[in-house]
Amino acid sequence: MKIVITGAAGFIGSHLAEALLQSGHDVVGVDHIGHRSDRLIKEDNLREALAHPRFRWTAADLLAIDLDALIADADAVFHLAGIAGVRGSWGASFADYLDANVLLTQKLLEACKRSSSLKKLVYASSSSVYGGGVGAVMSESSPTRPISPYGLTKLAGEQLCHVYYSQFGVPYTALRYFTVYGPRQRPDMGFHRFMKAALLGEPIPVYGDGNQTRDFTYVADLVAANVAAMGYPKHGTVFNVGGVETASVNEVLAAIERLAGKPLAIERLPAQPGDPYVTRADVALAQAELGYKPSVPLAEGMARQWEYIVRLYGGGGGSAGSVGGSEVKP
Repeated sequence: MKIVITGAAGFIGSHLAEALLQSGHDVVGVDHIGHRSDRLIKEDNLREALAHPRFRWTAADLLAIDLDALIADADAVFHLAGIAGVRGSWGASFADYLDANVLLTQKLLEACKRSSSLKKLVYASSSSVYGGGVGAVMSESSPTRPISPYGLTKLAGEQLCHVYYSQFGVPYTALRYFTVYGPRQRPDMGFHRFMKAALLGEPIPVYGDGNQTRDFTYVADLVAANVAAMGYPKHGTVFNVGGVETASVNEVLAAIERLAGKPLAIERLPAQPGDPYVTRADVALAQAELGYKPSVPLAEGMARQWEYIVRLYGGGGGSAGSVGGSEVKP
């Protein structure tokens, strides 16, 4: 199959690209490469894929390129591109979230509508669509009431997919990701920030009392769910994708302290608007329909990510610029 991945140089997209290449598919990856530090991280993410003969890479702003040409003969499209993160979605930056998460999704759906080869669009959604008050366990039938502008944009993307499916038959499946972690996690995400600070002896800002819990999903489990969704014969369905276990922020910090072998310098700060206190995924539907069964326990996944952080930052005072990797070119 020929497969297009938007956001291919990112955390999840790069892992997905490698898995699809290993399965014998031809993969076209497209991503926007921004400022220098972002480029260095994404260059490292793509090292393995770039060396593969069946990987074709384009560095471009998806809002500015011909999406019809991009997916013209694609059998499947994974739409992972966008802006993530709750805290940055307030205020003036909401316009950027609208462009990246809503307008881009609509433009891609227009191209999918015109495609004669497309068999599946897999849309990357988020547990943020549920908000913070839907009960201890979130199922696909739970109310979707986002409490952040980011969550609102991801829900809008889901709804757009449904509109294009119901009106034009665009064959989509949406996956609601629950707090994904592992090697290559974005620098703004919790585990990456906490582990980097622990390694370099920097203060770790923690918002709220630290008792808030998350359903943590290891990236390899998430990739398996994406691959299963690609082959799912039904369309117009949404699935939760969660991990093996949940943990509180305080429990995560204690685990990082053990990995680092030294006390952490924790800085307690007020809770932030838009952060749900509890997330926990009911994955029964994904298990029944996709055969999804997360297998990587939190301790094992965190140890793998710690190894990545140590390599990335050089073990002492380094930066992302110390990472080697192939140069990314359009």
